[in-house]
Amino acid sequence: MPAPFREQNGQFTIDLPGARAAFTTRRGGVSEGPYASLNLGFATADRPGHQDENRARLGELVGAPPAGWMYQVHGDRVAVLDDRAALDERPEIDGRATRLTGVALGALGADCLTVAVAGGGAVAIAHAGWRGLAAGVLARAVERVRELGDAGTEVHAAIGPGAGPCCYQVGPEVHAVFSDRPQARHGDTLDLSAIAAQQLAEAGAGTVHRLGLCTICHPELFFSHRRDRGVTGRQAGLAWLI
Repeated sequence: MPAPFREQNGQFTIDLPGARAAFTTRRGGVSEGPYASLNLGFATADRPGHQDENRARLGELVGAPPAGWMYQVHGDRVAVLDDRAALDERPEIDGRATRLTGVALGALGADCLTVAVAGGGAVAIAHAGWRGLAAGVLARAVERVRELGDAGTEVHAAIGPGAGPCCYQVGPEVHAVFSDRPQARHGDTLDLSAIAAQQLAEAGAGTVHRLGLCTICHPELFFSHRRDRGVTGRQAGLAWLI
C-alpha cells in the first residue's frame, strides 16, 4: 500500500488538502454469499436491509459523515451539491462536487475506478470506467473543484482500486479509443489507473496518488464485476471536507 494511503478498519483512507477520501473494501459488513460482506451497491440481488446496514456503517469504519450517492451512467457529467436537502437524491451523473461540510460524496465501483479530487475548500468524487475516462469525467471533476474552490486553487487527487493491467483484457475497439496513450496498453490489457493519472495531470492536478490495487485479482479485498460474472457487490470511493 503506497503512502500516503493508510488502512483503517480494513478500508483505505488518504488525506487531501482540506479533505479526506476513503476507498472501501469488502470487509466489515453484514452481507452474505457473493456479496460478503460490505456490499454498498443499490442494484444488486443482495438483501436491501443488508445494503442499508452496510452504508450505515461507513461513519464507524472510515469516519465519513452522511453520504450522498449517484445513479452512475458512464458519462462525463459532474454536478454540484449545494443543498444538503439534495443529499438523499440519486441523480444520473458520474461525479459530484461540493463546498458543503458535514456531507460525504460517494461513488460505487466493481472494476471501474473511483477518484477523489480536492483543493481550495472544495471536493469531488467521480466514477470512471473506460467509457467515463474516454468521455472526460475526470477533467470535469477537476474543473468543478476549481470553480468551487478559492482563487488559485491547487488541486490534488487520489485514485482508488479498479481493474488493473494485470487482468483487464479489452478488445481492439477499446484499445483504439486510447490509441493516444500507448503506455497504458500491456498486450491485450489496459491500465485504467495510468490513463486516469495522466488525465488528471493534464487537467491540472498537482499531485495524483494511486492506490494501485486490482479489483480482479484481489477477491479477498474487492468485488469485481468481471471476475464474478456480474454476481457481486460494490465497493465505494468517498470524499468529504474536514
